[in-house]
Amino acid sequence: MKGKQMIWAVLAAAVVSMGTPSVWAEPTAEQLRQAIRDYITRQEQQTGAFTIPDSREKGKLRVLTLVRVHERVGKTGDYYYSCTDMKDVAAGNLLDLDFDVADTGKNLKVVAVRIHKDDGKPRYTYDDNDNLIPVE
Repeated sequence: MKGKQMIWAVLAAAVVSMGTPSVWAEPTAEQLRQAIRDYITRQEQQTGAFTIPDSREKGKLRVLTLVRVHERVGKTGDYYYSCTDMKDVAAGNLLDLDFDVADTGKNLKVVAVRIHKDDGKPRYTYDDNDNLIPVE
């Protein structure tokens, strides 16, 4: 091959090896954490408090205040996730909540919230395939 042909062949091979470019950029960790903070704030503004039903208490609503959103974020399947530390207003204990966040392409949307730990005691863990395993 001559000079220009060689360059075009190398460029074509590079483009093919890169695959199809992603249309949407991955959200940053801070964008995911902010989406969770915004979700909590919206619920507080709409209902006067952030609440979550507690399956171990027959669905009783727990009223919580945000202590912090964890630094760690990740992705499992179609959803991003992060956790928060939240204080139960009535009982005073600390809960660790898991938030699943979907990227709709236009915005980030919290799609699920679960109580992961109650005063440091886990309610579930994950197996190697990211399935929830209850802890008794």
